[in-house]
Amino acid sequence: MNVYESLGVETLINCQGEVTRLGGALMEQETIDAMAEAARYSVRMDELQAVASKIIARVTGAEAGYVTSGASAALTLATAACLAGLDVDRMNRLPDTSYMPNEVLIDQRQRQGYDHAIRLAGAKLINVGMPNFRILGDEAYTSKWWEFESAITERTAAIAYFYVPDSNPPMEEIVKLSRKYKIPLIVDAAEQVPPAENLRKFIDMGATLVAYSGGKGIRGPQNSGILCGKRELIASVALQNLDMGLTNFEAWEISPDLIPKEKLRGIPQQGVGRGMKASKESIVGLLVALQRMENKKSVSMQQLGRNIEPIGELVRGIPGVEAEVRELFPGSHPMLMVKLDESRVGRSAVEIVRRLKEGEPRIFVTDMLAPFGMIFISAVNMIYEDQVKTVGQKLLAALKS
Repeated sequence: MNVYESLGVETLINCQGEVTRLGGALMEQETIDAMAEAARYSVRMDELQAVASKIIARVTGAEAGYVTSGASAALTLATAACLAGLDVDRMNRLPDTSYMPNEVLIDQRQRQGYDHAIRLAGAKLINVGMPNFRILGDEAYTSKWWEFESAITERTAAIAYFYVPDSNPPMEEIVKLSRKYKIPLIVDAAEQVPPAENLRKFIDMGATLVAYSGGKGIRGPQNSGILCGKRELIASVALQNLDMGLTNFEAWEISPDLIPKEKLRGIPQQGVGRGMKASKESIVGLLVALQRMENKKSVSMQQLGRNIEPIGELVRGIPGVEAEVRELFPGSHPMLMVKLDESRVGRSAVEIVRRLKEGEPRIFVTDMLAPFGMIFISAVNMIYEDQVKTVGQKLLAALKS
């Protein structure tokens, strides 16, 4: 009996990928062991984050870095840093931004649920571009760089950019504006690892701050994230996240590698990000997972593809079933696409999804295209041989029963 079963919680096999609602990506044993060891000791959290900053800076090419409690928290803390800088009075006011620049520009078409994370710090989102407008038939209108430039005022505190491949307007154009007007550019790259090269991509392109999920492609703890970027803004993040205590300023000890005390007029009183603290165990786990990726010790995309290929081999012999391992984009986690000719198979993809979900163990596959006869099995969590074997057998049984 595992720990979940002892608590009365049924486990499942997550073939949907890194999704949070199913527990994210499975961690590798070295990361798990490091977290268990970290739990046995006490440390000063500012000193731990200072070391984390150096490691993240080395891996990402940024000036500094910080371990957050997820990518969403990274966005909130990044926004708080852009709003307050190293002004302790502003830190103490947030999320009240009545008397400071508080506008964050965002492409109308990039608006999504995660803008809550930006508004949580007290920012006001300013839409750029035109919504739901089409030109030349079905071609969608895309925002232009000059529309961002036109939206810049004395109230502009930052620009937010939710990156996906082929984002518009191109990030290079927004970087130019960011530099021209000295406005911080916050990039949400939560789901952009793998490929591992993307850990450096956005800083190299000129982003001011970049947020990554720690519990997806990096395979760190599910409640961890990375924020990397300019040193002074990362210091502001730390000031608004760490427990600063109620000591007097002169006696206050803080890691100089993380926070420049000489630039401050006082100590902030439990900043807007205080509720987003990362545990020492999560910080250590994230750093170990990140270094495993850096040193190419983490399970490779090629190995994951090989892991799920036997599932495809099992079902290809069934009349009306096609199975192919593919990537959504170069360097991404491989997926097994199973396509059904439902009339020949004698059951629908929706029914197969339901049978897998209701079986024992429960298996959750990606089912967005199930109404069109397709299901997808992500390779992200297919790192244990017994689970791979179980998924193959259960899928075969569901198709043939």
